[in-house]
Amino acid sequence: MAETRLLQGRYRLLDLIGRGGMGEVWRARDESLGRQVAVKCLKPMGPQAQKGTLARGLQERFKREARVAAALQHHGVTVVHDFGEADGVLFLVMELLEGRNLSQLLEDNQGSPLPVADVEEIAVQLAAALAYTHEQSVVHRDLKPANIVRCQDGTVKICDFGIARLGHDIGFTAKITGTGIAMGTPHYMSPEQIGGGHLDERSDLYSLGCVLYEIATGAPPFDLGDTWSILVGHRDNAPEPPRERRGELPDYLDEVVLALLAKDPEHRPESARELARRLAAGRAGGQPLRHAARTAPASTTGELPLPAWAQSMTAGRKAGTAGDRGAVTPALTRHWVAAGREPSERVPRQAPPAGAEALRTEALRAAEEGRWTEACELHRKVMAERGRALGPDHPETLTSRYEVGYALARVGRDTQALQEYEQVAAARERVLGALHPETLGARQETAYVLGRLGRHTEAHRLYLIVLAGREQTLGPDHPDTLRCRHDFAFNLGRMGQVEEACRLAAEVAEQRARVLGPLHQDTLVSRYEVGYALGRLGRWAEALEVYGFVAEARGRALGPTHPETLAARYEVGIGLGRLGRSEEALHLYRELLADRTRIGGPEDLETLRARHGLGVNLGRLGRWDEALAEAEHVLAGRERALGPDHPDTLVARREAAVCLGWLGRWPQALTAYRGVADSRARILGPAHPDTLAAREDEARCLEQLGRPQEAEALHRQIAVLRARPASVQS
Repeated sequence: MAETRLLQGRYRLLDLIGRGGMGEVWRARDESLGRQVAVKCLKPMGPQAQKGTLARGLQERFKREARVAAALQHHGVTVVHDFGEADGVLFLVMELLEGRNLSQLLEDNQGSPLPVADVEEIAVQLAAALAYTHEQSVVHRDLKPANIVRCQDGTVKICDFGIARLGHDIGFTAKITGTGIAMGTPHYMSPEQIGGGHLDERSDLYSLGCVLYEIATGAPPFDLGDTWSILVGHRDNAPEPPRERRGELPDYLDEVVLALLAKDPEHRPESARELARRLAAGRAGGQPLRHAARTAPASTTGELPLPAWAQSMTAGRKAGTAGDRGAVTPALTRHWVAAGREPSERVPRQAPPAGAEALRTEALRAAEEGRWTEACELHRKVMAERGRALGPDHPETLTSRYEVGYALARVGRDTQALQEYEQVAAARERVLGALHPETLGARQETAYVLGRLGRHTEAHRLYLIVLAGREQTLGPDHPDTLRCRHDFAFNLGRMGQVEEACRLAAEVAEQRARVLGPLHQDTLVSRYEVGYALGRLGRWAEALEVYGFVAEARGRALGPTHPETLAARYEVGIGLGRLGRSEEALHLYRELLADRTRIGGPEDLETLRARHGLGVNLGRLGRWDEALAEAEHVLAGRERALGPDHPDTLVARREAAVCLGWLGRWPQALTAYRGVADSRARILGPAHPDTLAAREDEARCLEQLGRPQEAEALHRQIAVLRARPASVQS
């Protein structure tokens, strides 16, 4: 890695600033933006090691760190700018922190504790940062002094989400890392983490208690001679109160730290947000609520049963030591066997009323024939009957509600579809559990509809949760997992991360081809998404080739007028138009419009989409009056069906503005352009690429109207927003 010096033609490695278990950290310069950054590289291994399970596990951990960390935006969490792969080495680009981690601060202090005022300030900032990450459903799982940096300006930041776990992703890390590999550092591990039990945000709170204990007293709460003793201490022993080690500590801080170190998670503060309130009250002179820590009963067998992975495990390096501890003699010889859980009660399957089943059959037939509005109303009737007979949370009732949501989405009523999906997901989680396939399915549809509504950041976070659950329960190559990865790639593209979306969609297409076959419809869907991303990247010749392949394959398998075939033909038309072949595109869209009108009617959304393509190519051929008539027809239809702020409606409004401009009707064009920009800013945010493109349209229109000062001010505003790092924009 050091020999290449330049990653992806952008990040120039300058000097090595750190080395750890996962790899190396370099100070680097971002040549594109002219700023210094930190680049974390997964340590390259030899050819033989690359093939091993450990190498694959480390790579998966690294990729997950990037995806999880990039979604976190808080001043108390290290900002992730970018991630990728160069010459077979994965790398993560982060903000460059000028400061020292807490382990280094203790070393600088020669093992003495930090000043009390510093401990209090660090505690407050860490509580706020953890409150944010936990509210994003992310659990760090390896909180320790070396992963917490105090910057020169006093800001405290949590680093290295390398083994972070999404809050709903139970057991995912164990699956990735393989049997026998423990995650975490013994001095800072919670009792439930040691025992391989359920982990949630309260495990991080325990680790935070260990960190605060150490910086307040100079040593961890269980600073014992070997790993076995440390783990026993966390499991069975009450910690010595911090004030007994350092009398100057305030009472409230002593109580808070002991509350964090409670053996039972139920006896710790209920959340990091609650912890922040206690700390604030204590610093202000009030007394925080007391929360006594309970200790688990001591082992009566004389030997603590420990997990298999703890065998031969070393204590690692604790904060403030000059080097690693030596390896301990393997003393952990017995398995820590968690108590078996009773299987959750199954919901009794009752026979739904015969009338409901007949209605559902009719609804499914209507859906199969594309009569989605009718299907929606029929599914509602089925849902009502099942709800009366079986109860609102019965799986059969929830299936009907899910089908209502699906039908609503197909007719463009996404806001209503979102409400149905959210209700289904919440109810299924209560009845079936968070990781049940049907719960994950409802959450995935929720994310998809969020994306359709332009709420891509929310969709991104939800996809992360669902993808983790799919991989844990089904494995990485299961069709449902691959569908989730496909949707995740789709959403990345809509967030403006087009290159990453293209790469991920291509990976999914290859996986689907291997698992399902190269001509399977799911494989073709992912190929279709690759074509879309290539188009967004301006690689239209490649995109046209991909779309042509998909259209031909679908035509052979499904028929020339099947909806999926028609969708691919539409994209072929886009590629032709982009490559200057508008006469060919116009001919294709006239045929497509006729097919769509015959199948769905003149006001069907897909018919309107074909008409939109027709209008665009009329404009390219200079036939602007005809193009404007088509654009206004599409705009009116989409406003009625989707609402004024739907992304597709905004596309139609922009196309009408383009036509108005070419016809010299600039005041009307300005109103339309500004409406698009304002709607996108409200829905997507002021710095989203689509919003900035709309603002540029608005600025050019101002120039045409002879208002250069307003146009220049808008161009400056756009430049400032565009210069923001991608992680800030999202």
